[in-house]
Amino acid sequence: MDLLERLNWRYATKKMNGEVVPQVKVDNILEAARLAPTSSGLQPYEILVITNKELKEKIKPVAWNQEQITDCSHLLVFAAWDNYTEERINKMFDLTNDIRGFKNQGWEDYRQMLLGSYPQRSAEENFVHTAKQAYIGFASAITAAAFEEVDATPMEGFDPAAVDEILNLKEKGLKSVLLLPLGYREKGGDWLEPLTKVRNSKEDFITELK
Repeated sequence: MDLLERLNWRYATKKMNGEVVPQVKVDNILEAARLAPTSSGLQPYEILVITNKELKEKIKPVAWNQEQITDCSHLLVFAAWDNYTEERINKMFDLTNDIRGFKNQGWEDYRQMLLGSYPQRSAEENFVHTAKQAYIGFASAITAAAFEEVDATPMEGFDPAAVDEILNLKEKGLKSVLLLPLGYREKGGDWLEPLTKVRNSKEDFITELK
């Protein structure tokens, strides 16, 4: 199947069969998220990969008891920075300079512009921004999962504060934003599987301005 066929094949799987996803496929999905674009290249989020059964069991009750949490092979938690700090901004700019092997004055000027702006904003405003960046990586992960023919269920239905506590995210300066269980659909056991995918028509969805 080509990419569009696989995107049509995917759906928000409601029942997974517990089969383990090969690590190479998981790695490819995570790499797609790592390579996703982010504002100013700051990459202000991290992904936690949970295979531990006990941790999944703890998360399930605070995720509306959705069965995919415990039936999945790997549970991905997208956790955004709780704030922008000078240290975090400088770390990414320094990393860029190290990898590219040179400094660019325009890039350094841009660094100073961000340092003079982001850390002065409220933590709440900055978290809204970092969470939006996590969604970009999340979309890349879902697309990659479809390409790998791995089922994935996007989840916003959970108590972020409870998940943060379970995973000790506050100590890391992170807040959970999205959950993404990876696994394989239970053939014949998921009411949603046989249903036709419904999306708006191209005419209703896309407007071309020429």
